[in-house]
Amino acid sequence: MSWQGIEGHDENVERFRRILAGRRLASTFLFVGPAGIGKRTFALKFAQALLCEVAVDAELNPCGSCPSCQQVAAGSHPDLDLVAKPADKAFIPVETFIGDRDHRMRDGLCHNISLKPFCGGRKIAIIDDADYLNQEGANCLLKTLEEPPPKSVIILIASSEQTQLPTIRSRCQIVRFRSLQQEVVASLLRSLGEVETDVEATRLAALCHGSLQRARQFSDSELGDFRGEFLARLARLPEKAVGLAADVGAFIDAAGKDAPVRRERLKLVIMIAVDFYHELVRQASGMASTGDAGLVTAVVAAIRTQNIDVEGVAVCVERCLDALSQVDANANQATLIECWIDDLARSFERAYV
Repeated sequence: MSWQGIEGHDENVERFRRILAGRRLASTFLFVGPAGIGKRTFALKFAQALLCEVAVDAELNPCGSCPSCQQVAAGSHPDLDLVAKPADKAFIPVETFIGDRDHRMRDGLCHNISLKPFCGGRKIAIIDDADYLNQEGANCLLKTLEEPPPKSVIILIASSEQTQLPTIRSRCQIVRFRSLQQEVVASLLRSLGEVETDVEATRLAALCHGSLQRARQFSDSELGDFRGEFLARLARLPEKAVGLAADVGAFIDAAGKDAPVRRERLKLVIMIAVDFYHELVRQASGMASTGDAGLVTAVVAAIRTQNIDVEGVAVCVERCLDALSQVDANANQATLIECWIDDLARSFERAYV
């Protein structure tokens, strides 16, 4: 089924309908789930439904044509604040929440959400990229979460609960979003004109782990070629460690001079490694494969040499997750890649028994 054109999240739609029917809507929600599965789109459509001048709240079906619905769609509704991490920043700036030095507590999200609704019955704030809340930003937001203004709804969007500080997490109702099913991703790719053939849609859907965003990234043939070679070399670590860091660095640099674009490409490469180690655990443990032919081929090549110690492979996964955090912290790219590959080589060597 599809809710307002959004696929794969019908359970959450029904949950909110029950909440609204019982008049039990909380003030703060934390939407968690993988990137590229529709959390932000869901939050915006939910805000549109709450601000719609025609539809009944509990039906959760915005009309799409009233002035409020049109303003939400255009991003200009006076009772809706949408904030996100700027592309050139490592974190959401604290000024986003409390204004700049000349307008402290007279501007920003915390000030805006405290005002009375301008034309609707609610004030709504959506904080995208909540994974990038640093300590200072979280502390500024905390008081608003502790004492939310009347008729306000605040939605934070993140990849997982663990990326949030406990003080933030404990004040939110958690709403979990599942990865999209492969057939849903393939259907979306076709309907959005992202692919030319059904075969291509099916191939990308098998690679993306339920993320439309990731499927779009893998449509780049250059990335596909790199992925195959990278997986093959991961399977032969530490033997193939020499020169791998330099080759990864060259591939990242080929993305261009824009630092945010290079960071996104590096994070994608690291996630390819995470996929490899996850599949390695599945295969070594006798679990069902993902069905990704290229990934399975690389993993089988790794297992063919010796038995795999699952705990040793888990160390590699942890190192990859650390590397992702270092990318977000703007660590030096060359140093990060070299240390990451070196640590994988040594950890993977210990993963054999």
